[in-house]
Amino acid sequence: MSVNMGAVDHILRIAGGVALIAAALGYLGPNYQTPWAWIGVVPLATSLIGWCPAYTIFGIRTCKRA
Repeated sequence: MSVNMGAVDHILRIAGGVALIAAALGYLGPNYQTPWAWIGVVPLATSLIGWCPAYTIFGIRTCKRA
């Protein structure tokens, strides 16, 4: 399992994941609170480990090769 995500991808996934989790917890208001927002755990986790399984399946790599 090698890193396949670049820096911009990390930042966008962390921001999106945190926003979705905040919505699930009700921090963005009751209108945005939904159980589906817990899907934000996925982009947050993949960003923290630096590897996306979907990128591997489709052969995508957003980081620079060493």
